[in-house]
Amino acid sequence: MHYGHEVLDDLRPQTRELRQLIPDVYKGFGALHSAAFADGALDSKMKELIALAIAVSTQCDGCIASHARAAVKQGATLEEAADAIGVTILMGGGPASIYAPRAYAAFVEFYEQIHSAPDA
Repeated sequence: MHYGHEVLDDLRPQTRELRQLIPDVYKGFGALHSAAFADGALDSKMKELIALAIAVSTQCDGCIASHARAAVKQGATLEEAADAIGVTILMGGGPASIYAPRAYAAFVEFYEQIHSAPDA
């Protein structure tokens, strides 16, 4: 299953249209995103894993796909992703146990894409 790409691809046309209609909102969100994910006491990889876990807890498919991809790009491992996702099951119970496999599937999809590339 191509959960991560499928979700992001499905959202792309609507996101493009909204960016054109409300560009200032997206510029503000982009600035907030950059500030929140800048390295600080926690590095960007850890912050992306936290965001992935929050995405599971909030049951946000687009957020799951986006932060799974970003966590992979920041160098997160399969074990780190599973560990972060595992905390959501404790905190989110049954609903998180449904979204946790979605998050892991998205992470694995992006991880395999990057790590199976010829130059990886």
